[in-house]
Amino acid sequence: MSAPRSPPRALPAALLLFLLLALGARASDVVELSDADFESGLAERPGLVLVEFFAPWCGHCKRLAPEYESAATRLKGIVPLVKVDCTANSNTCNKYGVSGYPTLKIFRDGEEAGTYDGPRTADGIVSHLKKQAGPASVALSSVAEFEKFIGDKDASVVGFFGDASGDAYSEFMKAANSLRDNYRFAHTTEEQLVQKYKEDGEGIVLFRPLRLTNKFEESSIKYPEDKITSGKIKKFIQENIFGICPHMTEDNKDLIQGKDLLVAYYDVDYEKNAKGSNYWRNRVMMIAKKFLDAGHKLSYAVASRKTFGHELSEFGLDSSVGEAPVVAIRTAKGDKYVMQEEFSRDGKALERFLQDYFDGNLKKYLKSEPVPESNDGPVKVVVAENFDEIVNAQDKDVLIEFYAPWCGHCKNLEPKYKELGEKLSKDPNIVIAKMDATANDVPSPYEVRGFPTIYFAPAGKKQSPKKYEGGREVSDFISYLKREATNTPVLQEEEKSKKSKKKVKEDL
Repeated sequence: MSAPRSPPRALPAALLLFLLLALGARASDVVELSDADFESGLAERPGLVLVEFFAPWCGHCKRLAPEYESAATRLKGIVPLVKVDCTANSNTCNKYGVSGYPTLKIFRDGEEAGTYDGPRTADGIVSHLKKQAGPASVALSSVAEFEKFIGDKDASVVGFFGDASGDAYSEFMKAANSLRDNYRFAHTTEEQLVQKYKEDGEGIVLFRPLRLTNKFEESSIKYPEDKITSGKIKKFIQENIFGICPHMTEDNKDLIQGKDLLVAYYDVDYEKNAKGSNYWRNRVMMIAKKFLDAGHKLSYAVASRKTFGHELSEFGLDSSVGEAPVVAIRTAKGDKYVMQEEFSRDGKALERFLQDYFDGNLKKYLKSEPVPESNDGPVKVVVAENFDEIVNAQDKDVLIEFYAPWCGHCKNLEPKYKELGEKLSKDPNIVIAKMDATANDVPSPYEVRGFPTIYFAPAGKKQSPKKYEGGREVSDFISYLKREATNTPVLQEEEKSKKSKKKVKEDL
């Protein structure tokens, strides 16, 4: 019988902490390079490399760090992810024009290939770089490969060539490399494919998605020029890729938006209900083609009301009502118009809406809270409907805060901003104002990308407001207004001081 064991002794606290840290730490899959080894480090990693230029104190860099690390692990052996600390390696960062953090750049074979403009989540980085890592154009060698490629849900651009050594092939590959982020490219030199699909010799054909085939336009378009150049190829693709009325998705929205655009929102679902999706799209196309043929310029798209519910709310539309599409137009300038009449199956309601739009008879839609019945406080409440009246008053200097009700920084600023308004409440020339930018449309030229955002709109210069970048103490605002205001600010305590001095003088 063995002697009873004594209970195990507790590990010293310092040793336990060391072991925990050792277990928690692991080698990073992100490669860190410096001024001393940046060029050699890239040379050791031929092909595609993503580089993050960062600063340790940068909040955005800290938020990106776990996503970048996760992406590096998932892309190990496929695409190396590198980082450079710009606070310690200024030579490298200056060489590549880094002016903000984080800056992400793509390198190919040690040479800078451009700025990374893709998503900044692990999933997005992985997806984006896998596309970048593959060939810009896929080689097709059989009819089966060809039909599978053009059968994808997205449009396809295919080059047909006699061989892979001519100028036409070279120019096609240049265009493919330039546009690889946005469009799908393939090429073939197989005689059977060249003869079958490009009967008049080598050239380029754009194939629109088969699911979007319709009677209003061709489903494939041949490159029309005799001379093939990368510039002309890019122009050809960008002018024809989407056709009359594309299906707008999260993946392609940035390529479709930004111009004068009408969107019909409904239950678009080409996987579960392709027939129903095309039923309404065809009615949009029928009317769109009529106006396009008459020379009226406007872009068109259909989109899922579920996917783009946030856009519907910007137009004051309900994403859950009815089967028929709801329709809205947003211009390149940001003006919005909403079709009030219900979409009719014969398309006549849409036709009337478009005719009114082109005739200039539609009233712009403004997302706005109600105009306050009383607005006598030290900080004037601005909504979209009274923005012109208050902020664009030509005889007033206006300091306006764009805020969000849920924003912690805005809540911290509120008592200081109110105190500022109280101090300037007797000044007839300066207005302190605020607007809930989540409940009201923010007009151009104001840009609000975070909260709070503060602008100064000088009297007589309302189209050139200045973004306020100063401190957020009352004294900071007052110092700024003393520098920028058209007239010297009249502060309440200064008024009291003047009256007090005057009274003393009278008493004497």
